[in-house]
Amino acid sequence: MLDPDAERYLAGLAETSRASAEPDLATLRRAYDAAAPELFGPAPNLDSVEDHDADGVPVRVYRPAGGERAALVYLHGGGWVLGGLDSHDPLCRTLAARSGRAVVAVGYRRAPEHRYPAAVHDAWTAFRWAHERFDQLAVGGDSAGGHLSATVARRSRDAGLTLALQVLAYPATDYGCEWPSYRQYTTGPAFHTAEMRWFWEQFLDDPSRAGEPDCSPLRGDDLSGLAPALVLTAEHDPLRDEGEAYAHALQEAGVPVTLHRYDGLIHGFLRMPGVIARADAVLTLVADAVADALAPGRTASPSTVGADPWPPRR
Repeated sequence: MLDPDAERYLAGLAETSRASAEPDLATLRRAYDAAAPELFGPAPNLDSVEDHDADGVPVRVYRPAGGERAALVYLHGGGWVLGGLDSHDPLCRTLAARSGRAVVAVGYRRAPEHRYPAAVHDAWTAFRWAHERFDQLAVGGDSAGGHLSATVARRSRDAGLTLALQVLAYPATDYGCEWPSYRQYTTGPAFHTAEMRWFWEQFLDDPSRAGEPDCSPLRGDDLSGLAPALVLTAEHDPLRDEGEAYAHALQEAGVPVTLHRYDGLIHGFLRMPGVIARADAVLTLVADAVADALAPGRTASPSTVGADPWPPRR
Protein backbone atom coordinates (compact mmCIF):
# COMPACT_ATOMS: atom_id res chain seq x y z
CA MET A 1 0.00 0.00 0.00
CA LEU A 2 1.31 3.44 -0.92
CA ASP A 3 1.97 6.02 1.75
CA PRO A 4 -0.94 8.53 1.55
CA ASP A 5 1.40 11.44 0.85
CA ALA A 6 3.13 9.49 -1.89
CA GLU A 7 -0.24 8.54 -3.37
CA ARG A 8 -1.34 12.20 -3.50
CA TYR A 9 1.97 13.22 -5.05
CA LEU A 10 1.73 10.54 -7.75
CA ALA A 11 -1.87 11.45 -8.54
CA GLY A 12 -0.79 15.01 -9.25
CA LEU A 13 2.17 13.79 -11.25
CA ALA A 14 -0.06 11.59 -13.41
CA GLU A 15 -2.39 14.53 -14.11
CA THR A 16 0.54 16.75 -15.11
CA SER A 17 1.93 14.04 -17.39
CA ARG A 18 -1.37 13.70 -19.24
CA ALA A 19 -1.48 17.44 -19.84
CA SER A 20 2.05 17.87 -21.21
CA ALA A 21 3.92 16.79 -24.32
CA GLU A 22 7.06 14.67 -24.18
CA PRO A 23 9.81 17.12 -23.12
CA ASP A 24 13.34 17.28 -24.47
CA LEU A 25 16.40 16.72 -22.31
CA ALA A 26 17.05 20.39 -21.59
CA THR A 27 13.44 20.81 -20.45
CA LEU A 28 13.65 17.71 -18.26
CA ARG A 29 16.77 19.05 -16.59
CA ARG A 30 15.26 22.46 -15.92
CA ALA A 31 12.09 20.90 -14.52
CA TYR A 32 14.07 18.53 -12.27
CA ASP A 33 16.02 21.43 -10.76
CA ALA A 34 13.01 23.75 -10.54
CA ALA A 35 10.97 21.17 -8.62
CA ALA A 36 13.49 20.97 -5.78
CA PRO A 37 12.16 23.80 -3.55
CA GLU A 38 8.57 22.52 -3.61
CA LEU A 39 9.51 18.86 -3.24
CA PHE A 40 11.85 19.53 -0.35
CA GLY A 41 10.28 22.47 1.44
CA PRO A 42 12.19 25.00 3.57
CA ALA A 43 15.93 24.39 3.93
CA PRO A 44 18.16 25.83 6.66
CA ASN A 45 20.68 28.62 6.34
CA LEU A 46 24.28 27.72 7.12
CA ASP A 47 27.39 29.56 8.25
CA SER A 48 29.05 29.03 4.88
CA VAL A 49 28.08 27.74 1.42
CA GLU A 50 30.83 28.05 -1.17
CA ASP A 51 31.40 26.77 -4.71
CA HIS A 52 34.87 25.41 -5.49
CA ASP A 53 36.80 23.75 -8.29
CA ALA A 54 37.89 20.28 -7.14
CA ASP A 55 40.64 19.61 -9.66
CA GLY A 56 38.27 20.31 -12.52
CA VAL A 57 35.05 19.06 -10.90
CA PRO A 58 32.53 21.63 -9.56
CA VAL A 59 31.72 21.14 -5.88
CA ARG A 60 29.65 23.06 -3.35
CA VAL A 61 30.83 22.96 0.26
CA TYR A 62 28.27 23.41 3.03
CA ARG A 63 29.74 24.17 6.46
CA PRO A 64 27.61 24.31 9.61
CA ALA A 65 29.01 25.90 12.77
CA GLY A 66 31.74 23.65 14.11
CA GLY A 67 31.73 21.37 11.07
CA GLU A 68 35.19 22.14 9.75
CA ARG A 69 37.02 18.83 10.27
CA ALA A 70 34.72 16.12 8.86
CA ALA A 71 32.56 15.94 5.74
CA LEU A 72 30.05 13.89 3.80
CA VAL A 73 30.85 13.83 0.08
CA TYR A 74 27.39 13.82 -1.53
CA LEU A 75 26.64 12.57 -5.06
CA HIS A 76 23.24 13.54 -6.44
CA GLY A 77 20.71 11.32 -8.14
CA GLY A 78 18.96 11.83 -11.47
CA GLY A 79 19.89 8.77 -13.51
CA TRP A 80 23.38 10.13 -14.32
CA VAL A 81 21.47 12.47 -16.68
CA LEU A 82 19.47 14.91 -14.53
CA GLY A 83 20.25 16.86 -11.40
CA GLY A 84 23.23 18.79 -10.13
CA LEU A 85 24.33 21.13 -7.39
CA ASP A 86 21.02 23.03 -7.45
CA SER A 87 18.61 20.07 -7.53
CA HIS A 88 20.02 18.71 -4.27
CA ASP A 89 20.91 21.99 -2.59
CA PRO A 90 18.08 21.82 -0.01
CA LEU A 91 18.93 18.20 0.82
CA CYS A 92 22.64 18.97 1.29
CA ARG A 93 21.88 22.02 3.44
CA THR A 94 19.67 19.90 5.67
CA LEU A 95 22.18 17.08 6.03
CA ALA A 96 24.91 19.56 6.96
CA ALA A 97 22.72 21.34 9.50
CA ARG A 98 21.37 18.19 11.15
CA SER A 99 24.64 16.26 11.18
CA GLY A 100 26.86 19.14 12.26
CA ARG A 101 29.31 18.00 9.58
CA ALA A 102 30.31 19.65 6.32
CA VAL A 103 28.80 18.38 3.08
CA VAL A 104 30.74 18.44 -0.20
CA ALA A 105 28.21 18.20 -3.06
CA VAL A 106 29.66 17.05 -6.37
CA GLY A 107 28.61 18.36 -9.79
CA TYR A 108 29.87 15.42 -11.85
CA ARG A 109 29.59 15.29 -15.64
CA ARG A 110 26.29 13.94 -16.89
CA ALA A 111 25.22 11.56 -19.63
CA PRO A 112 24.60 11.37 -22.52
CA GLU A 113 27.10 14.14 -23.26
CA HIS A 114 29.61 12.39 -20.99
CA ARG A 115 29.00 8.67 -20.75
CA TYR A 116 30.43 6.04 -18.43
CA PRO A 117 32.94 6.24 -16.84
CA ALA A 118 33.07 10.08 -16.81
CA ALA A 119 30.80 10.43 -13.75
CA VAL A 120 32.79 7.78 -11.88
CA HIS A 121 36.04 9.60 -12.59
CA ASP A 122 34.57 12.91 -11.41
CA ALA A 123 33.18 11.37 -8.22
CA TRP A 124 36.59 9.89 -7.41
CA THR A 125 38.42 13.13 -8.24
CA ALA A 126 36.12 15.12 -5.95
CA PHE A 127 36.50 12.56 -3.17
CA ARG A 128 40.30 12.75 -3.33
CA TRP A 129 40.07 16.57 -3.28
CA ALA A 130 37.93 16.39 -0.14
CA HIS A 131 40.28 13.82 1.40
CA GLU A 132 43.07 16.41 1.28
CA ARG A 133 40.96 18.99 3.13
CA PHE A 134 39.08 17.08 5.82
CA ASP A 135 40.24 14.78 8.60
CA GLN A 136 37.32 12.34 8.24
CA LEU A 137 35.06 11.53 5.31
CA ALA A 138 31.84 9.72 4.55
CA VAL A 139 30.32 9.35 1.10
CA GLY A 140 26.68 9.15 0.14
CA GLY A 141 24.15 9.63 -2.59
CA ASP A 142 20.72 8.76 -3.91
CA SER A 143 19.90 6.54 -6.91
CA ALA A 144 22.64 7.20 -9.50
CA GLY A 145 24.48 8.99 -6.70
CA GLY A 146 24.19 5.82 -4.63
CA HIS A 147 25.85 3.94 -7.49
CA LEU A 148 28.68 6.49 -7.60
CA SER A 149 29.05 6.36 -3.82
CA ALA A 150 29.50 2.59 -3.96
CA THR A 151 32.24 2.99 -6.57
CA VAL A 152 33.99 5.63 -4.46
CA ALA A 153 33.83 3.34 -1.42
CA ARG A 154 35.49 0.53 -3.34
CA ARG A 155 38.12 2.81 -4.82
CA SER A 156 38.90 4.30 -1.41
CA ARG A 157 39.54 0.81 -0.05
CA ASP A 158 41.80 -0.05 -2.98
CA ALA A 159 43.71 3.23 -2.61
CA GLY A 160 44.09 2.87 1.15
CA LEU A 161 42.10 6.04 1.89
CA THR A 162 40.08 6.04 5.10
CA LEU A 163 36.29 6.20 4.72
CA ALA A 164 33.98 6.17 7.73
CA LEU A 165 30.62 5.41 6.07
CA GLN A 166 28.86 4.93 2.75
CA VAL A 167 25.21 6.03 2.54
CA LEU A 168 23.41 4.38 -0.37
CA ALA A 169 19.84 5.58 -0.88
CA TYR A 170 17.94 3.32 -3.33
CA PRO A 171 21.19 2.81 -5.26
CA ALA A 172 21.62 1.52 -8.80
CA THR A 173 24.01 -1.40 -8.35
CA ASP A 174 23.41 -3.77 -11.28
CA TYR A 175 23.05 -3.14 -15.01
CA GLY A 176 20.27 -5.01 -16.78
CA CYS A 177 17.05 -4.21 -14.88
CA GLU A 178 16.31 -7.90 -14.35
CA TRP A 179 15.46 -8.10 -10.65
CA PRO A 180 11.89 -9.00 -9.60
CA SER A 181 11.12 -5.43 -8.53
CA TYR A 182 11.65 -4.36 -12.15
CA ARG A 183 8.93 -6.77 -13.24
CA GLN A 184 6.72 -5.47 -10.43
CA TYR A 185 6.94 -1.79 -11.39
CA THR A 186 6.86 -1.76 -15.18
CA THR A 187 4.45 1.18 -15.61
CA GLY A 188 2.71 3.93 -13.71
CA PRO A 189 3.20 7.49 -12.52
CA ALA A 190 5.93 6.38 -10.11
CA PHE A 191 9.46 5.79 -11.39
CA HIS A 192 9.29 2.60 -13.46
CA THR A 193 11.37 0.09 -15.40
CA ALA A 194 11.25 1.72 -18.83
CA GLU A 195 12.59 4.95 -17.35
CA MET A 196 15.47 3.17 -15.67
CA ARG A 197 16.31 1.34 -18.89
CA TRP A 198 16.40 4.71 -20.65
CA PHE A 199 18.79 6.13 -18.05
CA TRP A 200 21.10 3.14 -18.42
CA GLU A 201 21.09 3.63 -22.21
CA GLN A 202 22.17 7.24 -21.76
CA PHE A 203 24.86 6.34 -19.24
CA LEU A 204 26.43 3.22 -20.77
CA ASP A 205 26.93 3.06 -24.54
CA ASP A 206 29.01 -0.15 -24.41
CA PRO A 207 27.07 -2.97 -22.68
CA SER A 208 30.19 -5.16 -22.81
CA ARG A 209 31.45 -3.05 -19.89
CA ALA A 210 28.37 -3.67 -17.73
CA GLY A 211 30.21 -6.22 -15.59
CA GLU A 212 32.89 -3.77 -14.49
CA PRO A 213 32.52 -2.99 -10.76
CA ASP A 214 32.59 0.75 -11.52
CA CYS A 215 29.45 0.18 -13.61
CA SER A 216 27.72 -2.58 -11.61
CA PRO A 217 29.02 -2.58 -8.02
CA LEU A 218 27.01 -5.71 -7.25
CA ARG A 219 29.12 -7.65 -9.74
CA GLY A 220 32.39 -6.81 -8.01
CA ASP A 221 34.54 -9.83 -7.14
CA ASP A 222 35.58 -8.62 -3.67
CA LEU A 223 33.47 -6.44 -1.39
CA SER A 224 35.44 -7.19 1.76
CA GLY A 225 37.04 -4.36 3.67
CA LEU A 226 34.66 -1.69 2.41
CA ALA A 227 33.41 1.10 4.65
CA PRO A 228 30.34 0.43 6.81
CA ALA A 229 27.15 1.00 4.84
CA LEU A 230 23.74 2.51 5.47
CA VAL A 231 21.44 1.30 2.69
CA LEU A 232 17.94 2.71 2.19
CA THR A 233 15.36 1.25 -0.17
CA ALA A 234 11.73 2.04 -1.02
CA GLU A 235 9.00 -0.58 -1.38
CA HIS A 236 7.52 0.88 -4.58
CA ASP A 237 10.71 1.17 -6.57
CA PRO A 238 12.14 -0.94 -9.41
CA LEU A 239 15.63 -0.46 -7.87
CA ARG A 240 14.53 -1.97 -4.55
CA ASP A 241 15.84 -5.50 -5.03
CA GLU A 242 19.26 -4.64 -6.43
CA GLY A 243 19.82 -2.20 -3.56
CA GLU A 244 18.92 -4.85 -1.00
CA ALA A 245 20.99 -7.44 -2.85
CA TYR A 246 23.98 -5.15 -2.53
CA ALA A 247 23.37 -4.70 1.19
CA HIS A 248 23.30 -8.48 1.66
CA ALA A 249 26.40 -8.94 -0.50
CA LEU A 250 28.25 -6.41 1.64
CA GLN A 251 27.16 -8.21 4.81
CA GLU A 252 28.27 -11.56 3.43
CA ALA A 253 31.67 -9.98 2.72
CA GLY A 254 31.96 -8.95 6.38
CA VAL A 255 31.04 -5.27 5.94
CA PRO A 256 28.93 -3.71 8.73
CA VAL A 257 25.58 -2.88 7.11
CA THR A 258 22.35 -1.25 8.21
CA LEU A 259 19.49 -1.77 5.75
CA HIS A 260 16.14 -0.02 5.96
CA ARG A 261 13.30 -0.73 3.54
CA TYR A 262 10.61 1.97 3.68
CA ASP A 263 7.25 0.39 2.99
CA GLY A 264 4.79 2.59 1.13
CA LEU A 265 7.45 4.94 -0.21
CA ILE A 266 8.66 5.56 -3.76
CA HIS A 267 11.95 6.10 -5.55
CA GLY A 268 13.36 9.57 -4.89
CA PHE A 269 11.60 10.13 -1.57
CA LEU A 270 14.71 11.47 0.19
CA ARG A 271 14.41 14.79 -1.66
CA MET A 272 10.63 15.01 -1.10
CA PRO A 273 9.95 15.90 2.55
CA GLY A 274 7.91 18.88 1.34
CA VAL A 275 5.32 16.50 -0.13
CA ILE A 276 6.02 13.20 1.70
CA ALA A 277 6.18 13.85 5.43
CA ARG A 278 7.89 10.56 6.34
CA ALA A 279 10.95 11.54 4.31
CA ASP A 280 11.91 14.11 6.94
CA ALA A 281 12.54 11.44 9.57
CA VAL A 282 14.71 9.51 7.11
CA LEU A 283 16.82 12.62 6.53
CA THR A 284 17.35 12.85 10.28
CA LEU A 285 18.32 9.17 10.38
CA VAL A 286 20.92 9.76 7.64
CA ALA A 287 22.24 12.90 9.34
CA ASP A 288 22.54 11.07 12.66
CA ALA A 289 24.39 8.19 10.98
CA VAL A 290 26.82 10.64 9.38
CA ALA A 291 27.38 12.48 12.64
CA ASP A 292 27.95 9.20 14.48
CA ALA A 293 30.32 7.79 11.85
CA LEU A 294 32.35 10.99 11.75
CA ALA A 295 32.60 11.40 15.52
CA PRO A 296 36.20 11.28 16.80
CA GLY A 297 37.28 7.77 17.70
CA ARG A 298 34.16 6.15 16.24
CA THR A 299 34.39 2.40 15.45
CA ALA A 300 32.24 0.40 13.03
CA SER A 301 28.84 -0.86 14.16
CA PRO A 302 27.64 -4.46 13.67
CA SER A 303 25.35 -5.36 10.79
CA THR A 304 21.61 -4.85 11.18
CA VAL A 305 20.36 -6.10 7.82
CA GLY A 306 16.64 -6.82 7.78
CA ALA A 307 15.31 -10.35 8.00
CA ASP A 308 13.27 -10.36 4.79
CA PRO A 309 13.38 -13.63 2.80
CA TRP A 310 16.49 -13.60 0.61
CA PRO A 311 17.38 -13.64 -2.17
CA PRO A 312 14.40 -12.73 -4.36
CA ARG A 313 14.03 -14.76 -7.52
CA ARG A 314 15.53 -13.06 -10.54
